[in-house]
Amino acid sequence: MLTVSDVAKQLKVTEQYVRTLIRKGDLKAEMVGKQWIILPEAVSQYLKNSNLTIEPDDRPNKRKKLPDIIALSFFSGAMGLDIGLEKGGIEPILACEIDKYCRMTIAANKPDIALIGDINEYSTDKILEYAGVPKGRKVDVIVGGPPCQAFSSAGKRKGFDDERGNVFLTFIDRIVEIQPTYAVIENVRGILSTPFPYSDNLTLEECVEAGIEPIKGGALLHILRKLREAGYSVSFELYNAANFGAPQIRERVVMICYKGNKKVDYLTPTHSENGEFGLPKWNILRMALNQLPKDTEHHYVNFPDKRLKYFRRLKEGQNWRDLPEDMQKEAMGKSYYLGGGKTGFYRRLSFDEPSPTLVTHPAMPATDLCHPVEDRPLSVEEYRVIQGFPLDWKIYGSILEQYKQIGNAVPIALGEAIAKTIINHMCGIKAKIPKGFRFSRYLNTDEVSWERETRKKLTPKIEQLQIALF
Repeated sequence: MLTVSDVAKQLKVTEQYVRTLIRKGDLKAEMVGKQWIILPEAVSQYLKNSNLTIEPDDRPNKRKKLPDIIALSFFSGAMGLDIGLEKGGIEPILACEIDKYCRMTIAANKPDIALIGDINEYSTDKILEYAGVPKGRKVDVIVGGPPCQAFSSAGKRKGFDDERGNVFLTFIDRIVEIQPTYAVIENVRGILSTPFPYSDNLTLEECVEAGIEPIKGGALLHILRKLREAGYSVSFELYNAANFGAPQIRERVVMICYKGNKKVDYLTPTHSENGEFGLPKWNILRMALNQLPKDTEHHYVNFPDKRLKYFRRLKEGQNWRDLPEDMQKEAMGKSYYLGGGKTGFYRRLSFDEPSPTLVTHPAMPATDLCHPVEDRPLSVEEYRVIQGFPLDWKIYGSILEQYKQIGNAVPIALGEAIAKTIINHMCGIKAKIPKGFRFSRYLNTDEVSWERETRKKLTPKIEQLQIALF
């Protein structure tokens, strides 16, 4: 027999919520004395009849044998990066994630992996205990993509002043404490220019106390200093996932840190836009969608009816600019007068080009991801294959939650390239990168040229610092 408190703990809801279920008749119970008593069978029947999802508990690693390469994953999401790493030869034994539905996804697909929650609540010793790493055994790889929002160029740019930015710093602290041989940090392009007060001669607290004005790139300079002081060499670049086989144009900064002086090489591209350097051309949307069985049931959100009338006027690969001139202002409203290309508005994708970056909602006005020929957004199932998820990979939650998990993931092809680069470095194999290859459309995004350009902004800040202190 179970009490209200017992059931609340089992369902991970409040006791008041359980009492409400009893009063509504959704959960059968009997009043004994002054308290409700519930049979376990009644709870099982309620779970069978309801759509309640129960977040899995934290759990230790259940594997009996550790892999040769010990890897820990943080901010794991739906495990896109982890699937790619495993394909490349590195299988994480621990996942760290706080999102309820991501945790369900992890638990369902990787029943033996260690699972923990908020990184702030776990000490280094506790993390290693959950992972099942024996004392004296070194961790080989730590990977993680701390929340992008704190550094996104589309956000408020609060950087480390944002709670999510502080989580980023906690992640760096765990790397420094655990001292893995390699650490991989993935993030959005905005991290290259996030303003933050910085000086080579002052700590973060001293910079703030001295009133040093933020400089663009200060956040990343601060991260680099912490890693280098801990003995890591760091290489990074802004990579377009299409150059590594993903059927998607998606640019992400990938930092690879090595405990020692020998920097890790940049990732080796496997594709190029038009077949340059003797590489295959970029994979296209058609190739991804063809992986889906013909009888696939598609799940998707709908465009509002008032917007559908414009999509029906557009052909494959077109956007709002291809509407009749008299309809463009009507369709765009106030956005018509904004600057920029606005190519994401009323955008139909092309079968013969890579997908644009998958976002967390395919029907938002400025980032439409409309099917090339059907009058609907891309489906969750199409999202999966574009990102490279296995067809049998279970994604939990509502349709919007599934879009969010898949849209936030690292393309599997990019994760695989990261793993292969690390393993080659372990084996002393030098990367063979075509001379002059452009990893993205932007300049000065590798650690050498980026730091050179960013440090040019430090000189006036140093003078300002001297005035403030003396």
